[in-house]
Amino acid sequence: MTNVYTLLAASEEDLPMEGHFSVLLPANYDLVWSFVSLIVILFLFWKFVLPKFQEVLAEREDRIKGGIQRAEAAQAEAKAALEKYNAQLSEARAEAQQIREEARDKGKKIVDEMKAEATEESNRIIESGEKQLLAQREQVVSELRSEMGQNSINLAERLLGEQLSDNVKRSGTIDNFLSSLDSVAPAGK
Repeated sequence: MTNVYTLLAASEEDLPMEGHFSVLLPANYDLVWSFVSLIVILFLFWKFVLPKFQEVLAEREDRIKGGIQRAEAAQAEAKAALEKYNAQLSEARAEAQQIREEARDKGKKIVDEMKAEATEESNRIIESGEKQLLAQREQVVSELRSEMGQNSINLAERLLGEQLSDNVKRSGTIDNFLSSLDSVAPAGK
């Protein structure tokens, strides 16, 4: 290897590490090849990676916009359904109120009809009772008259000491006694 140094020294050329070089500035050929490789990498990135990346971003943007639109549509649909539900609920409440009012009216009518029927039945029963009472009174009065007539005859016979055998006399005496009783009874009341 010393032979190589000797040969190089004899040819008066600079050795690779001899001479001046800059730590901050690389050699020209390094700069050129670095620049060429950077351009190739940028071209490949621009041609293949960037379109795919933009496609993915556009797809995500569409999904987000579609999701927002679907959410807005669902919200509008929910709002419409809520309004429809509230309208149906108010209709049902109004219908229920109307049914309650009709039921109250029917109940009042039924109560009024039942009261009228009860009043009619009560009046009929009272009238029937009064007729029965009047008939029984007349029967009792006629029985009392005949009984009182018989008692008055018996009393008159005891007082007079004789027997009243004559039917005409008997009925005249009974009638006189009963008429006197009838005239005395109202005055006692």
